[in-house]
Amino acid sequence: MSYAVILFNQVLVMFILTLLGYLMFRSGKISSEGSKALGNILIYISLPSVIINSFLVEYSGEKLRELLIAAVFTFAIIVISAAAARLGCRNNAINAFGGAFSNPGFFGVPLITAALGNAAVFYTAPFIAILNLGQWTYGVSILKAADSSGNFVKKSASDKAVSPLHAVSGILERLIKAPFMIAIIIGLFFFLTRIPMPKLLSKCLGFTAGLNTPIAMFTIGIYLAQIDIKRMFGHTGLYLVTAIRLLIIPLITILILSVLPLQFFELKLSILIASACPVGSNVAVYAHLYDSDHGYAVETVIISTLFSIITIPLMVIIATALWYV
Repeated sequence: MSYAVILFNQVLVMFILTLLGYLMFRSGKISSEGSKALGNILIYISLPSVIINSFLVEYSGEKLRELLIAAVFTFAIIVISAAAARLGCRNNAINAFGGAFSNPGFFGVPLITAALGNAAVFYTAPFIAILNLGQWTYGVSILKAADSSGNFVKKSASDKAVSPLHAVSGILERLIKAPFMIAIIIGLFFFLTRIPMPKLLSKCLGFTAGLNTPIAMFTIGIYLAQIDIKRMFGHTGLYLVTAIRLLIIPLITILILSVLPLQFFELKLSILIASACPVGSNVAVYAHLYDSDHGYAVETVIISTLFSIITIPLMVIIATALWYV
């Protein structure tokens, strides 16, 4: 079975989970406050568990080399993604956030596992970490610079410029408190020191990491149940951010990864799948937390997720055809 077919089938499974979340909200079994609580579980428990879990592999010089290669290419791809999204979505912070950051932790990990096996998730650890770093710093900063509708607010002449030192200290303060940063440090500790994690903790970690995809898909379903679907399809801005996220950025990623030799095929394909994922559901979580247009943020997630059924397998087909030439 080809990678594209495997991915297509896995995406359909994830849509069934989304439908369950939709039905739970519609039937009154989950409230709006409950959905916010699920968002906190994702950010503070399940995603950090996924990050730590991905580092729990046997140490080797080759593994460390591959991790560093993945980190370098991931950083370049995410920086270019953020620049492309900001350029294409100049007026709206939510579009800029959504276009820049995909959904590798909640959406990408099960796809990578289905196509390449659990071991390949190791290659996406830097992607998940760096992407969350970008969301926690750059993403939050642009949402704070927007009004309640998500549009960037023009600074007046009376606004004081923030000093570089103050800006850096603000970023460092957020990083220290970031749950994913703590998870990275813990994961690297176990990977580099080669100290085995106690079996009891490892088992608990496996359970909490396993919550990641179901809760994320339930959350998307809950968000879907709260929006006007007909009105959603009338928002032209959604198609712009979807095109940037699902077509332009993955194609750029394919070209960037083409410089790596074929011996790194699993690494390349893992990063591509992570980059080709739809708008990350964190845009809705962060929009909710920072009083931006939560409803519109949800719509960017929903509509890009719908189109990703076609675009992710398509990008994998294009990549494999190009890389095997």
